[in-house]
Amino acid sequence: MVTKKRWGERMVMEQLINGLTIGIIYALIAVGYSLVFGILRLVNFSHGSVYAFGAHMSLLFISMEFGIVPAIIASMIFTGMLGIAIDKLSLEPLRMKGSKPIAALITTIGISYIIQNMLMIVFGSETKSFPRLFNYGTVRIFGVNVGSTQIAIFFISLVLLVALTAIIHYTKVGLAMRGVEQNAKASYLMGINVNRVVTFTFFLGGVSAAIAGTLVSGYYQMVSPGMGFMPGLKAFSAAVLGGIGILYGSVIGGLVVGISETFAATYLGGSYRDAVAFIILILVLLVRPNGLFGKKGIKKV
Repeated sequence: MVTKKRWGERMVMEQLINGLTIGIIYALIAVGYSLVFGILRLVNFSHGSVYAFGAHMSLLFISMEFGIVPAIIASMIFTGMLGIAIDKLSLEPLRMKGSKPIAALITTIGISYIIQNMLMIVFGSETKSFPRLFNYGTVRIFGVNVGSTQIAIFFISLVLLVALTAIIHYTKVGLAMRGVEQNAKASYLMGINVNRVVTFTFFLGGVSAAIAGTLVSGYYQMVSPGMGFMPGLKAFSAAVLGGIGILYGSVIGGLVVGISETFAATYLGGSYRDAVAFIILILVLLVRPNGLFGKKGIKKV
């Protein structure tokens, strides 16, 4: 009886660790949604495809024998530039024309499919193998064997999330971002280049997506053009769950989604893991429409 109990406790701990690993990745992707929404009040549905683009860039540079770290850095730069291109070529012209928000929303959906199809043309539509990252064996934590890859994913993502928080709260550009978030017109009158702030925001979103895509590809050892669709939806759910536009809310939301889907896959079956994230989202929004940490009455001026 004791053995069975210990086995059950070990099983729970394993799933909790797996859930935290996946959840911190969702949090990293969700931050990209929250950054853009906080500035523009726009849901950037191309973010999932940007995530897939970042993974493919890492694979490209790794195959060119750049080395793991240089390849990830190059992927971050190129994916950040893609984020800037998305804003400059499609969204900024809409803002200049004073288009309705629905036009920008539909545009991001179209961009998502354009990026996905471009990846298919350049890299092929089939699933490709990706080298395992940070494979240094296992570590025993609380009686459970945890892979070094999982530990690396968690701490790298955590460090990046802390760095993003520090940038937003303790730098001049972060102050400008918060000013534009509160009142874009007043920020412009105070001498802040609003378009430059938006561009920087898209760059940060691209960087976080590139790191997330690379870490996930290294964890599952595979990459494909459509890999960003479901993680993008789950990350969006995580952002809404925590309160979209709230950075720490995205982190909490990502962890909740990751842990819930891991336990669902274990105890209900793998076919239910995707549905559970959205069920939790719906239940939370029925109680708190603005998410766990969202504020009421937020208006974009």
